Amino acid sequence: MVLAEIAEEVKKCTLCELFRTATNAVPGEGNPEARVMFIGEAPGWHEDKQGKPFVGNSGKFLTELIESAGLERDDVFITNIVKHRPPGNRDPLPDEIAACAGYLERQIAAIDPDVIVTLGRHSMNRYFPGERISKIHGKPKRFGTRLVVPMYHPAAALHNGSLRSTIEDDFKQLPRFLAEQDTERDKRRQEEERPEQGTLF
Repeated sequence: MVLAEIAEEVKKCTLCELFRTATNAVPGEGNPEARVMFIGEAPGWHEDKQGKPFVGNSGKFLTELIESAGLERDDVFITNIVKHRPPGNRDPLPDEIAACAGYLERQIAAIDPDVIVTLGRHSMNRYFPGERISKIHGKPKRFGTRLVVPMYHPAAALHNGSLRSTIEDDFKQLPRFLAEQDTERDKRRQEEERPEQGTLF
């Protein structure tokens, strides 16, 4: 399975210096056929210890948010743009993000989600360079057949309680985004099935 192969490569990865200080790589986990994929920034202390994404306090909040959108954590796929923990939970550096980019590209290609939710400004910058998360959070943009939705990182609500309701409201839009994707897929299918117009003679 492609995702398992990527995970094994990540565990042995030495493309940047982060592997030297990390306890475990955190490739990501979830449904290999997920319709929704969450991309965070980097593993934290708890994730580094367990080798799993979003298992600390912000992970518990993320699970609650996913369930508030009518989904289960097992329905989605969760990963980060960087697969090893930066020392002291600092922000990932550009060269570290670049080193991990190939793994993320392959994960996205293997899962082929309908909706990608970026969590935090570093993963947002992958699709919305130069934008401010305070300005565009919860506003989807279409990239080919996929919707990408920038959202605040769940940890933001733990540091700033006033953001909690904003984050909750953004997540409650997920069912609508999935419904839009269903409509778009049906439309594309109808166009593909429509016979070409033209004369027979």
